[in-house]
Amino acid sequence: MFETFTHRRIETSEAVINLRHAGNGPPVLLLHGHPQTHVMWHRVAPRLAEHYTVVCADLRGYGDSSKPPTTEDHEPYSKRAMARDQVEVMQALGFERFAVVGHDRGGRCAYRMALDHPERIAALSVLDILPTAEHFRRTDMAFAMGYWHWFFLAQPYPIPERMIASDPDVFYLRRGRSLFDEAALAEYRRCFTDPGTIHAMCEDYRAGATMDMRLDERDQQAGRRIACPVQALWGRQNGLERWYDVLAVWRDWADQVEGHGIDCGHYLAEEAPEETLAALEPFLARALKA
Repeated sequence: MFETFTHRRIETSEAVINLRHAGNGPPVLLLHGHPQTHVMWHRVAPRLAEHYTVVCADLRGYGDSSKPPTTEDHEPYSKRAMARDQVEVMQALGFERFAVVGHDRGGRCAYRMALDHPERIAALSVLDILPTAEHFRRTDMAFAMGYWHWFFLAQPYPIPERMIASDPDVFYLRRGRSLFDEAALAEYRRCFTDPGTIHAMCEDYRAGATMDMRLDERDQQAGRRIACPVQALWGRQNGLERWYDVLAVWRDWADQVEGHGIDCGHYLAEEAPEETLAALEPFLARALKA
């Protein structure tokens, strides 16, 4: 995987970010979800690199990026902190303005980046998420049962860390191993069996339930909106559209919104790479040309 990509580790003001990049053309940053690494883009990134400069980065706390010490308010694992890292990474690579595509937790970092750094983000594509505040605010029995891990991972240290560490495969691979390429799965397992990574990922969810939630609420109260074009894609088999009108929710956050569901589960870029590319490529072409 990533044979044509260059591997780098870039030191930002707060973390060291692990990444791979390749290609020429307008810059596109790809951000992964939980509990994965940048490797989740292995079926999509090489194709995008035919037309774009593609950067696949590990979020802080994940993969081979550093795991900064946390604080009582969990700010070091907030999406605002993760967004700061990635803006610095792209600047170090020479890109002041770029498109960002984020899946799952990476999508949460991506939309926070669009809110906090609107001058940097030319286009935003979010895969299988809604804004964090929307989920928590609309929580009901169906969401709580389907997304129970949100509430489990956000529990105080060290309860979830110890329970997960007893058998990480049972927790992280509960949706099945067959969804992933064997080489990608080996990379995920290498990382999510590390105690430091387990702790950092729990901190990510603790931040989600506290600081990320508060930041979203403040933005909505202040009337802040995402300025760039937004694409929302989701897996029809994962249930998001059974609970929400996905595009309607995103239109509460941005003026330019498009997107649709794809016939797959949660892991769009790995389960349905061709369909994901078929959606991403024209969106990026329009947004980055503008």
